[in-house]
Amino acid sequence: MTMLISVVLVVVGIALLGFGADVLVRGAVTIAKAARIPAAVIGLTIVSMGTSLPELTVSVAAALKGSSDLGVGNAVGSNIFNIGIVLGLTALVAPMRVHSSAVRLEWPFMFIASFQLLLLARDGVIDRLEGAFFVTGVALFTAYVVRLGRTELGAEETADLHQTVAAKSTSTAGQSIGIALLLLAAGIGLLVFGGNVLLKGAIDLATAAGMSERVIGLTIVAAGTGAPEVATSLVAARRGQGEIALGNVIGSNIFNILGILGVSALIAPLAVSDAMVQSDFIWMLGLSLLLFPLMRSGAVVSRAEGGVLVAAYGTYLTLLVLNG
Repeated sequence: MTMLISVVLVVVGIALLGFGADVLVRGAVTIAKAARIPAAVIGLTIVSMGTSLPELTVSVAAALKGSSDLGVGNAVGSNIFNIGIVLGLTALVAPMRVHSSAVRLEWPFMFIASFQLLLLARDGVIDRLEGAFFVTGVALFTAYVVRLGRTELGAEETADLHQTVAAKSTSTAGQSIGIALLLLAAGIGLLVFGGNVLLKGAIDLATAAGMSERVIGLTIVAAGTGAPEVATSLVAARRGQGEIALGNVIGSNIFNILGILGVSALIAPLAVSDAMVQSDFIWMLGLSLLLFPLMRSGAVVSRAEGGVLVAAYGTYLTLLVLNG
């Protein structure tokens, strides 16, 4: 019975997080459009980072409760899930076009952030100074993508971002900023409540199932918070817009490391287990590295390459469950 209640709490928490993130992003997009911010900039910042709001909420709540393994596992597991499952399944549905900016500019930033995390966590802790370093990094990345959105995107990339922003906007000609602010407030409330519900369910589930918080964070919590991105990416792939998923995943992975772990470490230093440094961080770095040649091969991630990503994630998950 206890395990069933824990599972229900996890499912309800995931649902609240997904709905809350969507509501908050819609309100933020509406306000940004009213402020005449270019759609490309909105797509590269608010929409892209908005996909990481559930992970941010859970990891911050975990930091406040002293559950570092679950919080760090959630962020790192989400990155592994994003590359292996979100991009893998999207490419299986339809080959993904790759914009040149993703190869030249965005992927290097993601890989460097992943590598820095591995280096800084080798001593078993991400302290507040390192958290501040990460937050500074995400601020610089945000400034960079704003510049990118204003000056360096091609017509095709700009058109894709316009479509993404349009899909996330509920505004009409007569919609007021007041309604958008209400959406923001409602989204924040749902995220906070959903995050706490999910965290309680995940901790109780780990206890009842005899699993570590690290494994729960890397699997159930990471997959749960990433589930809405899977649905969105598959819909985009069916519409021939799979490249949108690629940009969102890279942006989300950067924010997961620099933003989520940075903010969490500022709240409370994050203890990092040896198992996570020696296994999970390596898998995250390895999948990030694997993605690069797949992106460069013909400027498209093919169905076969998508299968490789899914198989890699399946291998990681099997080893994690067996050895975790």
